[in-house]
Amino acid sequence: MTRLTLLIAACLFAVPATAQTPAANPADVASLEAIMAATYASISGPAGPRQWDRLRSLFAPEGRLIPTSCNADTGACGARPLSVEEYIARVEPFFNDNPFFEIEVKQIAERYGTIAHVFSTYESRRDPSDAQPFVRGINTFQLRFDGTRWWVVSIMWVDENSAGPIPERYLP
Repeated sequence: MTRLTLLIAACLFAVPATAQTPAANPADVASLEAIMAATYASISGPAGPRQWDRLRSLFAPEGRLIPTSCNADTGACGARPLSVEEYIARVEPFFNDNPFFEIEVKQIAERYGTIAHVFSTYESRRDPSDAQPFVRGINTFQLRFDGTRWWVVSIMWVDENSAGPIPERYLP
């Protein structure tokens, strides 16, 4: 092994699981399809607590959730990277008081070796039986495989808006 290879390997395997990373259900992390479904299921539900330990178990310790938005008045756009714990703290009060059901309606996945990128078009409803979603958008997932299981490294998302409708190729 070259010195660079050893340095890279040390960096890759130096991030230990933390007390905030519970063991995952093996079925949730066995495939790209499974981890995607588990991610959506962990944040969806009627008003009340979510499956936060399940969500924690899906993310790499260094994982991030990154909402993006644009200011309608100024046009300035930005992103706010959040740890899993920061994300939970941000959305938990809303989810405790409001139903929220997000489903994937189309997925475009690309994989090379131990990494994958998934463009996942979503629809959010207050009730699964609602005819129309109150918002749609695209999640972009970055995932890695450690030889045993899949990990979510990051999810960045943008809601659809009148200035930027979702392109046809990302719709069902």
